[in-house]
Amino acid sequence: MDILDKARILADAGRFDSCGPASCEVRISPGLGGIHNVRAANQNCKIFKTLMDNNCSFDCKYCPNSNRCAKNKASYEPQELASLFGYLHKSHGVQGLFLSSAVAGEPDKAASKMIEAVRILRAKYNFTGYVHLKVLPGMSQDLIKQAAELADRMSINIEAPTQSVLSELSSCKTLKSDIIRRQRWVSKLQLPSGQTTQMIVGSFASDEESLRTAWKEYDKIGLKRVYYSAFTPVKGTALQDAEAEDPRREHRIYNADFLMREYGIRLKELLGIMDSGMLPHEDPKLVLARQNFDGPLDINQSTYEELIRVPGIGPVTAKRIMAAGNVKNHEQLATLGVQLAKASPFIEVEGKRQARLGEFL
Repeated sequence: MDILDKARILADAGRFDSCGPASCEVRISPGLGGIHNVRAANQNCKIFKTLMDNNCSFDCKYCPNSNRCAKNKASYEPQELASLFGYLHKSHGVQGLFLSSAVAGEPDKAASKMIEAVRILRAKYNFTGYVHLKVLPGMSQDLIKQAAELADRMSINIEAPTQSVLSELSSCKTLKSDIIRRQRWVSKLQLPSGQTTQMIVGSFASDEESLRTAWKEYDKIGLKRVYYSAFTPVKGTALQDAEAEDPRREHRIYNADFLMREYGIRLKELLGIMDSGMLPHEDPKLVLARQNFDGPLDINQSTYEELIRVPGIGPVTAKRIMAAGNVKNHEQLATLGVQLAKASPFIEVEGKRQARLGEFL
């Protein structure tokens, strides 16, 4: 098979692995495929995202690469992938590689090919840029250590928040031994960009279950972040007739996750605004503010911890306010980055408010 045919097949097969929220990941190559603009830290980074092999022995009901699905099969040899990426890096400005693989037979066989491809890329093509390597369920600890010597970031997809949910989706994986054990192995290694994971957002799990698991992942394993993917049925899979999840739900879970990860909001606070295990159908930060503020905050008398709970004020803006000292008016707040339309009902400056809190409840 021609290498460009392989590239099209395997890039398409790898499209479900997340580099970030769907709104921040843009596919930019309609021909070859697999090249994405990933938005991170207000900068765009070109990533080539692909599988090493799409022939899988697992039976995951949601996955088009599972053994249940008829598909075009392809696989790279390590030198093939290294040379292809070397070309994309040099000729198309691709700055990073996101590499995963289906598992055909022994996980270590698939993992060894991935590791060898990156080793060639680093040594022969002198590539010093970003590499994200996926850890495969069942992969040995020794190969995980070898991968960590070559990668900037590693991840293994948890997919489901509990074993019972995972069992509904696949008969081939166990959460504790196949996934969490390997996350713990990775957590002991020194990776420049740390470790992440991915969960599917769908009717088979509640927001509470997803966020409880994310909380444990951050607290016990030290993950950099959890990515969420709204379930989309794929033709040919066992779940092809299931209902697609509303992407707005994915967005709300991302918002809640960000509050835990960056704002220090504890899980129990988020549980307090849920109804039957589901987040409200609006920004959770706004709901928390309505619930917890007795009245407007004096912007000049507030602590950093109080400021970041105000809608329209994030960690960076809160630090600017603290550094500014005595803020004189709302116009000055706007120059500091405050989103006044969101923040005004909850704050006052020099005893003045732009709107009353009750008007926005």
